[in-house]
Amino acid sequence: MAPRQRQTSPARLIAGSFLAAIVAGTFVLALPVSHADGVDVSALDALFTATSAVCVTGLVVVDTGTAFSRFGQTVIMVLFQLGGLGLLTLGTILTLATGRRLGYGARIRVRAQVSAADLGSVLHLVRSIVVLVAVVEGVGALVLWVPFGAVEGVGNGLYYALFHSISAFNNAGFALYADSLTRFVVDPLVSLTLIVLIVVGGLGFVVIVNLIARYRPSRRARMTLHTRMALGITLFLVCAGSVVVLLLEWGNPGTLGRLDVPGRLLASLFQAVTPRTAGFNTLSYEHMNTSTILFTMLLMFIGGNPGSTAGGIKTLTFFVLAISAWSVVRQRDDYIIYGRRIAPNTVVRAGVVAFCGVMLCGAAVTLLAISERDIGLLPLLFETISAFGTVGLSLGVTGDLSPVGRIVIILLMYLGRIGFMTFALALVVEHPAREIRYPAEDVVIG
Repeated sequence: MAPRQRQTSPARLIAGSFLAAIVAGTFVLALPVSHADGVDVSALDALFTATSAVCVTGLVVVDTGTAFSRFGQTVIMVLFQLGGLGLLTLGTILTLATGRRLGYGARIRVRAQVSAADLGSVLHLVRSIVVLVAVVEGVGALVLWVPFGAVEGVGNGLYYALFHSISAFNNAGFALYADSLTRFVVDPLVSLTLIVLIVVGGLGFVVIVNLIARYRPSRRARMTLHTRMALGITLFLVCAGSVVVLLLEWGNPGTLGRLDVPGRLLASLFQAVTPRTAGFNTLSYEHMNTSTILFTMLLMFIGGNPGSTAGGIKTLTFFVLAISAWSVVRQRDDYIIYGRRIAPNTVVRAGVVAFCGVMLCGAAVTLLAISERDIGLLPLLFETISAFGTVGLSLGVTGDLSPVGRIVIILLMYLGRIGFMTFALALVVEHPAREIRYPAEDVVIG
């Protein structure tokens, strides 16, 4: 009898698929055909760009619009589209398109990537993702074609519109302008369209599919606790973030102070949305107050919703930790939200994810402080959290990093995209569960 073939774990396949895409992207971006005339992009810079694209981050060491040819820019666009969808999702799409069936093991692996509720909903979710991505990115590109066409011309404007629409929906943060989108700071059509694309991409496919099922005319599904929590925390962070940025930067002549009142409101809303985790900016972060930079780092660390194109520890992790902290303060054993009880195991997982995120960022910024002695601690910390949260915002020091510093950021972007827990699980060798349970004993906390 033939030995039973061991199935690759979902964590290893996710980690391996992103790594393979980064390697392939690096190879293509290192080719001369990917470079603009007279520009030579080094292998390390190609690796950095490919990692940033696949991990939908947006940090760049060379200007995307001038360092790469149209072919190279298109490769980058394909990479962050693949990175946003996930390589396993793409594989499932190709499998279904060729008429083949998706096996049980494949469903388990795709479920881990798209955060499906159960195995039975995987195929429906993947099909819904394909339609959703095509419709949202297409509509976004058509709307953006108007302002970009006015600036770049009809044909070139369409390409710019498509590039920025895909970048926004996938929370990639790549722009074809060296100053990101600061020239459109008071353009409501550009800003509001990108805000909608970023928010929808950061909601998570599970949430969007549940909302569509909830409000369809026939056979309405119930709104799940996951969806209610995701919508609630998203609305809170966007509104609270806008107010905080508006108050902190109102009189700053380098940012909001030079705009009229409608412009200030629009710019503060944009700067509250993009740290979670789109990476575009219409204001210069180098001119922002230190308090605003610190608040932005908090938004970047939280990130977007689980199962979305965003990074960070995820909004629901933050929400669950906040609920658990409030329950402990009130000396309650149950964690209640929206009339539902959150399982203690979920609270533990949320704590582990947040703890790993803090430790990973702490280790990375320490290494950067050693290798980048000419750069201040605040810019390095901002860069670290931006890479971990796959955001792409910077205080202008990315291009000044040494080769060692760039490698640290590359690793951080990779771990931030696949998730530190996924990476750890990919390295762990599975062992059978222990049959012995040891006695419990309390220890003093706090």
